[in-house]
Amino acid sequence: MSNVDVIEILKKSDALLEGHFLLSSGKHSNRYIQCAKVLRFPEYAEQVLSTVVEQIKDLDIDLVVGPAMGGVVVSYELGRQLGKEAVFTERKDNTMELRRGFEVKPGAKIIIAEDVVTTGKSTKETKRVLEELGGEVIGVACIADRTSEDIGMPIYSAIKLDIQVFDADECPLCKEGKEKLVKPGSRQFKELGM
Repeated sequence: MSNVDVIEILKKSDALLEGHFLLSSGKHSNRYIQCAKVLRFPEYAEQVLSTVVEQIKDLDIDLVVGPAMGGVVVSYELGRQLGKEAVFTERKDNTMELRRGFEVKPGAKIIIAEDVVTTGKSTKETKRVLEELGGEVIGVACIADRTSEDIGMPIYSAIKLDIQVFDADECPLCKEGKEKLVKPGSRQFKELGM
């Protein structure tokens, strides 16, 4: 499946949004990819993530781990296609943890599963947790790679998207004042009072 097909699926599922968005990093953007809209259709999830499976199928992977919320469905679909165990991390008191009796065996080769990687904040938090438990993170697999900087590990994605991101105090959309700021993601912000 080519990038054109992935874009087509994102558009068909209303996953690529235009507007004024508050990202989980605290930055602002004029576009947002809401992968939950793609993942609500199992056939789309399978098609989009099959492009990622093609890239990682020959890697030595013992476990697929997705940070909640966005990585949960992605991890299970990747695990299904790869025939590997899939679990997730989640936040407790705003700290990423591996819970629910899930385990990481010492030396386990782990691929982190995400819906979108932008700054890599959740990915890096998840990596830290998994490494503290003795796992070896070999990369991150995602639907959309929106990174503009190296996050310190290989990224395997269905599509690379270049979407403008602005610091809140430099945001031209805020200065224009035409579009209301919307926070579509799931992460809560202590420092912003959200």
